[in-house]
Formats: sequence, C-alpha cells, structure tokens
Amino acid sequence: MRAVRKKAGVALVAAALVCGAAACSSSSEGGDETGGGERGAEQTPAMRPAAAVRKAAERSEKLTSFHYRAKGTVPGQGKVEAEAGMSVEPLAMSLKSTVTGGADAGEAEIRLVDGVLYIGTGEPQPEMDGKSWMKFGGKELGGAKGPRGGGLSSQAQKNPAAESTFLTGSKNVKLVGTETVEGTRTRHYRGTVSLDELRASLAGADGKRREQREKSLEQYEELGIGALDMDVWIDGEDRTKQFRMRGKAEEGPMDMTLTFLDFNKPVEVKAPPAAEVFDFAEEMAALAEE
Repeated sequence: MRAVRKKAGVALVAAALVCGAAACSSSSEGGDETGGGERGAEQTPAMRPAAAVRKAAERSEKLTSFHYRAKGTVPGQGKVEAEAGMSVEPLAMSLKSTVTGGADAGEAEIRLVDGVLYIGTGEPQPEMDGKSWMKFGGKELGGAKGPRGGGLSSQAQKNPAAESTFLTGSKNVKLVGTETVEGTRTRHYRGTVSLDELRASLAGADGKRREQREKSLEQYEELGIGALDMDVWIDGEDRTKQFRMRGKAEEGPMDMTLTFLDFNKPVEVKAPPAAEVFDFAEEMAALAEE
C-alpha cells in the first residue's frame, strides 16, 4: 500500500496547505457575484487600509461557493500547484494538485461529496484491486491522519476564504497601490500579523469562529511559524480577489498565493464511478476479522 499512501499524501498536502487551515463557514450571502471582467478598484470609496481589509473579510466569511487557483512553496515539500472548486452550503469540494519535491511528490485529486472523501491515484493500483480511487467515510474519515496530523475530514474541509481574513489581526496594514489581477482592478494591501495578534483578534468572536481559527493557529505552530507576512488584493466590490501568505517554518519557507476565479457560482462535484472506487473502510474491516 506504499504507492497508495503516497498518492493520499500528495492530495492531503495540497488540501492542508493550499486550501488553508480554517474549517468551513456556514453563513451565506445572497446575490450572483462573479470574479471575471475588468472592475475598477476606484468604484469603492477610499477608506483606511484596516477598514478596507475588515470589510473584505466580512464578505469572504459570507461566501457560499467559489473556484480558485493556488501555487507556492510548502515547507519540507517543495512546489505545490492546485485548482479547486468549493461549495460551503452544501459542503462539497473538488481539488486537483501537483506537489514537486519531498516524499509526497506527484499528482492527485480529491473530491468531497455528501460527507465522503475520495482520493484519486490517477491510475489503477494493484493494492486496490485495480481501482484508481480510495473512499473514506465515517470513523476512518475523521480519525485517519493526514500530513502534519489532523483527520482526513478536517484536512479536506479547509476553506481558503477564511484564511484571507487573517490580515485583519495586523496592526500595520498599508495600501501598496492598485494592480490588475485576472482582469480585475484591485487595491493591494500588505501587513504582518503574529499568531499572538491573531489570537487576540478572536476575543470578540463567537464560539464556532474562535474554534475554527484556533485550529488554524495550531497548525501554523506545528510548522514552527510564529508570524505571517500577508498581501491581500481587494476588488471594486470589496471582495478578496487574491491573497499571499509567507512565513518561516522549521523545515523551510512557506509562500502560498491563492487567486479566487469566481464567487457564488455553482460548484458541481460528483462521486467517482463506483466500479473505480476502493472502499478503505471495507478493507480495514476485512483485515480486522482475519
């Protein structure tokens, strides 16, 4: 099962460190919003940098779905690239990733549908009866460990929109200027935030939001990261169009950039054909009976 575990590692490295480290928000916002087209950042009245970042954070926390692209460097793993779609209500996700360097190098795909996680190996695996997808659900989904610890369920359910809000905890947010990102005019903000500042910013948060952020902070602490340098690009409708996070970890630098391709557009995720799926739970149960 070594090759199978390697493919799982590729997918979960991307899920854990590309998708972000905060659990999904369950709030929603009406309206049909798209990230395409040339929109002027000047459409929104000028406001102080900290206020502009807070407003974008509020909108990010209300997204119901989005598509995004991510790329960068993961500590101890090398380069990572991914493209994904995620629906918050109902929860569903599809992510294709490539990791270069480290023990988990390779390509993989994950799909989260109806509470079941599928990890695609890309090709039939002898250890999986010639099938190319692994199925995880129920207890083994929550209990099995992914990279850096954490259950497979929590690794797969990361919401990158939540991490785009981290700059609100910074005390030195500055406006860098205006830039075009994927055809959209944006205002570029920059600041540094320590994990202590992020914790302090949770003082007035509700229990669920505080718990989600605490889990995120714990993951950064495990990496040995004490502070994050952040850049956020906000469009003319006060939404985060792109953000970049950099930090110094024990195994090397982390540098990830995530670009939102659209907002609140349908995200359709289908389970792989049953004939191509290897049920991990059934296999574990059979081994336990032997």
